[in-house]
Amino acid sequence: MCENRSLTVTALTLTARVRAVTFRAGPGGRLIRERFSLLSILVLTLPVLLHAQNAPHLAYALPAGGRQGTTVEVKVGGQFLQNVTDEYVSGRGVLATVVDSARPMNGIEATALRDRMLELQKQPIDAAVFREMTDIRVKLLMFNSNRLISPVLAETLTLRVSISPDAAPGRREFRVASPQGLSNPLVFCVGQLPEFSEKETVTVIPPPGNQLNINQLQVVEPATDMAITLPAMVNGRIKPRLAKPLQGRPGQPFTPGEADRYRFQARQGQQLVIAASARELMPYLADAVPGWFQAVLTLYDTAGKEVAYDDDYRFHPDPVLHYVVPQDGEYTVEIKDALYRGREDFVYRIAIGELPFVTGIFPLGGRAGARTEVELSGWNLPVKRMTFDAKEKAPGIYPLAAQDRGFLSNSVPFQVENLPESLEKKPNSDAATAQRVKLPVVLNGRIRRPGDGDVFRFEGRAGETIVAEVYARRLDSPLDSVLRLTDAAGRQLAFNDDFPDEGAGLETHHADSRIMVTLPAAGSYYLYLGDVQQKGGPEYAYRLRIGAPRPDFELRVTPSAVNAGAGMSVPLAVHALRRDGFSGAIALALKDAPRGFRLTGAVIPPGQNQVRLTLTAPPQLQREPLELVLEGRATVDGREVTRLAVPAEDMMQAFYYRHLVPASELRVAVRRGVAFRTPARVTGVGIQKIPTGETARLRAEVSLPPASPIGKVQYELNDPPEGITIDEVSPVPGGAEIVLRCDRAKAKPGLQGNLIIDISGERTPPAANGRPAAATRQRVSLGTLPAVPFEIVKSGTQPPSQ
Repeated sequence: MCENRSLTVTALTLTARVRAVTFRAGPGGRLIRERFSLLSILVLTLPVLLHAQNAPHLAYALPAGGRQGTTVEVKVGGQFLQNVTDEYVSGRGVLATVVDSARPMNGIEATALRDRMLELQKQPIDAAVFREMTDIRVKLLMFNSNRLISPVLAETLTLRVSISPDAAPGRREFRVASPQGLSNPLVFCVGQLPEFSEKETVTVIPPPGNQLNINQLQVVEPATDMAITLPAMVNGRIKPRLAKPLQGRPGQPFTPGEADRYRFQARQGQQLVIAASARELMPYLADAVPGWFQAVLTLYDTAGKEVAYDDDYRFHPDPVLHYVVPQDGEYTVEIKDALYRGREDFVYRIAIGELPFVTGIFPLGGRAGARTEVELSGWNLPVKRMTFDAKEKAPGIYPLAAQDRGFLSNSVPFQVENLPESLEKKPNSDAATAQRVKLPVVLNGRIRRPGDGDVFRFEGRAGETIVAEVYARRLDSPLDSVLRLTDAAGRQLAFNDDFPDEGAGLETHHADSRIMVTLPAAGSYYLYLGDVQQKGGPEYAYRLRIGAPRPDFELRVTPSAVNAGAGMSVPLAVHALRRDGFSGAIALALKDAPRGFRLTGAVIPPGQNQVRLTLTAPPQLQREPLELVLEGRATVDGREVTRLAVPAEDMMQAFYYRHLVPASELRVAVRRGVAFRTPARVTGVGIQKIPTGETARLRAEVSLPPASPIGKVQYELNDPPEGITIDEVSPVPGGAEIVLRCDRAKAKPGLQGNLIIDISGERTPPAANGRPAAATRQRVSLGTLPAVPFEIVKSGTQPPSQ
């Protein structure tokens, strides 16, 4: 008998607890689990002979953090997660272990459930039959809803994450590994506040009275509405509603997202800070516009009246509310997506309470080797000033945070420089009152009111090159700067609004300005700085560097998770962020690398901002992923400069834009690779000279064992420069001769770099479970040849290589 009340059950996907099993439809449509045959297992282990494929990919974590001294269960979504065996968390004090893995129901399983439903409908309906029918209906409804989920989000892992009491609060990264390789990193936060997590549920509403009518049964997935106590860190996500998708543009279904609510008691006079983290957790989404979850916060009072709202904090997409409570009572904060979307990876964390929050500092930086007094502004701050000690810090950008009653505030960036520092002095709003400065200098100032501007005067020599660069937006200031340089007569010599900095991987509006100009004559020059939107205020701070160019470079290496077969090569990309006109070659090398790792093609050519090279792994398997460090050396103004390459992920935003997002480590997993008799290599090649309009030849040594299931071996250029193609490949003993062709119209003489050549083969799938093998042969990735350095030369200047 069914009671007339709501029954709440936890929303689950089918759990794959036994990995070496499959499902088939048995009599009556029931799902029967059967173990794989020995031949099927051999098919599954074929990657032991082949290049590692289908490495796990992580898309989100829920919750995306936990409190010091607690153990939290974390659901991780992604793809290729069924064989995960290891977990890795950056830093100390956090350990993760896999508890379970799950996958969505597939079409075969759904068909079997529908058949079972038809069978049950033919039987007399009693309470037991109705319960089974209800269970099937819920599963099929979830199946229909999950079909809209992208495959890269569909699989899940359940992790048990233990956080020690002394684990440092802040951002961590975790990865997982399987026999197929190492995953990308994902953000996980160690917090100090009590944690609350939304309960995702499916509610089944039976028919009225005691009816057992399955057609009147209702299934809903209500948005979260739960009570919490302050202070709190709330974890959740904005999922699509469990409903029929709406039709957007032709062929593009849209399911509106939910809105989650959290209720809490607040007292009169409390200064509440409600700060959401969403884009901070998932910086860029490749298949969503604007490229992240655009969270919106709304605060309601006891009567349900909206009392505060925010959809971003200054130029940060994540919203922050500050609200002074007028009277005691229950208040509710609501979070949703600004575009009313819902996705599995729209994960959030919301800090709520009388929490310290820094809204601005001044100055935004200080000199290396010195102590700087910093003025703080914000909410619930115990002090208005603090000292930043840079006595043992190299130039760079460091986090600065305040602390109140043991709770750390948000961190803000503080820049350390080794140039003389000075403060802007008022009045200096026009040429007549311009502040005289001696170069080089870093000026710390503010655009104090809307429409304001600052002018600086300096003396220059004929032919002298001057760089003026603003650091504001990159240091969390809302200033959208503009720079203009004039001579003493007021003639404009240079102007800049926005100057892109690829090193600022989380910035989507490069609002800082920079000019580099050669002075035409000796005399006085005037540098005007303002806000292009004519805004201003105490928080509109800046640092302005004026002086001679300081040629230098930074490096980024992508990806930060590398999967290599033992003894095989894999491609990497190294990006050079050149500063102040530096254009020289940069030699790359591994620093203190374990024995057996080597780079090929490890030079960024002069004037180029990127090179693709290869990393070759040792022939021995490695039990654990190894951390590698890559560095670059170059001669800059007659001195040798060494810079470490920062690991990064090359992330796409909204189908188009790309960003280099820094990661904490460069990790390499060495797995079983192709069983070549000798390592694959290219022989007799230094720098391959490729004449325009002609061909060049190289020889590849690729030798598979006689018993290998791989047949025809193929070679293909991976993202080659324009105009370079493979003309033909001829088999030779132990490998192949590859003929490269250079298109005269498309190739650019003088271009240097590396050719990356992928190797693939063909195999006939073996028979499985008594079924004949497929008629067509399958193409299988075998790996990559070591990089081939090349230079495009004009026809006639270099004979084709033999």
